[in-house]
Amino acid sequence: MLVMTPEHLGELIDRYAGPLVLYARQWCAAPEDVVQDSFVKLVQQAETPELVVPWLYRVVRNGAISQARSARRRQKYEADAARDVPAWFEMGDDPTNLDGSTITDSLSRLPVDQREVIIAHLWGGLTFEQIAELVGTSTTTAFRRYNAGLAALRNLLGASCPI
Repeated sequence: MLVMTPEHLGELIDRYAGPLVLYARQWCAAPEDVVQDSFVKLVQQAETPELVVPWLYRVVRNGAISQARSARRRQKYEADAARDVPAWFEMGDDPTNLDGSTITDSLSRLPVDQREVIIAHLWGGLTFEQIAELVGTSTTTAFRRYNAGLAALRNLLGASCPI
C-alpha cells in the first residue's frame, strides 16, 4: 500500500500544479480550483494511485469538464465573457521567449484534441502512452495529434522545422 507523505505531496504540487492549471484552462474558467480539488482528492484516497501523475491529469480533466458544464447550465449568456479568459501563459522577463499572447492565440486556434496532447506532453511531461489513456485513444493517435498540432503551430507562427 502506497502512502502519500506530506513531502511527496509538496513535491507533486511544486512540480505539477502549474502544468495542471494550464491543462485545465482549456475547459474551465477557474482551473486553479480544479487543480486544488484534485490534490485534495489525492490526499483523500485510501491508497495512493500507482501512477500518480496520470491519475492527477485524469481527475483534473474530469473536474475541469464538469466545472465547464456546470457553468454553462448556470449562465448560458456568458459566452461573450469567454473572450476574457486569462491568458494561458504568463509573460516572462526573457526577451528571447516567444510572445505569450501569440502562443496563446496560436494554441487556441488548434483543435482541442491536438492542443490537449501538446499541453499534456510539453508542459505536463506525460508520455504518449499516458496521454492516450487519459483521452481514451491509442498511443499512435495521440502521437499523430501531437505531430499534427506542432505542424499547425509552425504554420500559424510562420516557423520552419528545425530538423
